[in-house]
Amino acid sequence: MILFFCSVALLILSYFTYAKVIEKLWGVDENFVTPAEKYDDGIDFVKMPLWKIFLIQFLNIAGLGPVFGAILGAVYGPVALLWIVFGCIFAGGVHDYLVGMISVRHNGKSIVFITEKLFGKFFKIIFLLFFIGLLLLLGTVFAINPAKMLANISNTPLSWWIIAVFGYYFLATLLPVDKIIGKFYPYFAALLVIMTTLLMIVLIFSGKPLYPHLTFANLQPQHVSIFPILFITIACGAISGFHATQTPIMARCLPNEKYGRQIFYGAMVTEGIIALIWATLSISFYQETSSLSNAVNTLGQGGVVSQIAIGLLGKIGGILTILSIVILSITSGDTAFRSIRLTVSDFTNIDQTKIINRIILSSVILGCGILLSRTDLTTLWQYFGWANQALSTLALWTITYYLSMKGKNYLITLIPALFMTAVVISYILQVKIGFSYAPQHANMAGILAAILVGIVFHFTKHLKNN
Repeated sequence: MILFFCSVALLILSYFTYAKVIEKLWGVDENFVTPAEKYDDGIDFVKMPLWKIFLIQFLNIAGLGPVFGAILGAVYGPVALLWIVFGCIFAGGVHDYLVGMISVRHNGKSIVFITEKLFGKFFKIIFLLFFIGLLLLLGTVFAINPAKMLANISNTPLSWWIIAVFGYYFLATLLPVDKIIGKFYPYFAALLVIMTTLLMIVLIFSGKPLYPHLTFANLQPQHVSIFPILFITIACGAISGFHATQTPIMARCLPNEKYGRQIFYGAMVTEGIIALIWATLSISFYQETSSLSNAVNTLGQGGVVSQIAIGLLGKIGGILTILSIVILSITSGDTAFRSIRLTVSDFTNIDQTKIINRIILSSVILGCGILLSRTDLTTLWQYFGWANQALSTLALWTITYYLSMKGKNYLITLIPALFMTAVVISYILQVKIGFSYAPQHANMAGILAAILVGIVFHFTKHLKNN
């Protein structure tokens, strides 16, 4: 129990300490005219109060990651908590805050468009395609998974729910940000926090040991290595490239730069706590990582959520918890497709105040998602996991270069950028969906690649500055 509360305390403490260091480094300008003030159009640029933006940002970035990813990561045992805590503080929180503030300073555009100023148009197009591809993968995964969960608890055909989810996605992508997202999402976020906290409270008083095997050794039953697999498995809750796609949505609604720490770093810390709770629930409910692994393999992460929720809260409480997870997924899926619309419209300069333009763009984007939904979900999820962390790596390098050009201390992003470079390259070289190299060779190649990229950055930065 001490481990859990210390982990939560470290995350909360980081918001009041390390986040302030990052905020000071950035240099908040309270007089800066934000995109919400400058471009107020009643569609995507809509000024909102702080509490709403915070809850919407949290719901948008969370998705299924801090639940499903934490469940998979818990198979490794309590060591998963270390990555959640330190990843969130030194990588994810920094990533989210700086991506968000860069977006605020650049008219609410995504970090994709910043890359053109730093690296040229060719790199921008590559980044843009990767960016959109990841969002399509995620939006589709976040449509199928909740549809399956709803079909299971209602005993109705899966196809009905897939149609319903994509129908809702179309409306949420099309309508002004304050009509559905601004009105309902803060309350959905509150429901998620309440049900997750309630599960944790019940677990504490259930008498089950929170960590029956309190060790940071690798408890993965198949002895799958911690590096780099765990760092891909747990993304949301530690660091996630998906967040870079979501922050511009709320960057366009921020009334003042001074709220950036609360919105971007604060939402990341909140997500980290949710991930901590679900990792702890998974470890403690099943007691043995082998039992948890078997449950994941036979029931999937959605089935594990159902077992834990119903086991701790009973049928009614379990259904409410499942519904909160379904809402969590759907509300991140729709903002994924909305983010594609915003990114494509920024790239093509298509006027989004005209509803016909939004209808056409939304129809094309959702059509691609529907076609992608016919692909095997397991394969989609595997590629999403790697693509998600690869995008976070690209974002970290972009931020690092941006800070160096501004004459600011870039070490705060350089170190996580180097680490994540080693992770994503090592991962894709050794897994079956990649190149299937031997782990020791793949890991060495990943580390060497990170060193090489670091050297290239050093010399290109030096040449640019001179």
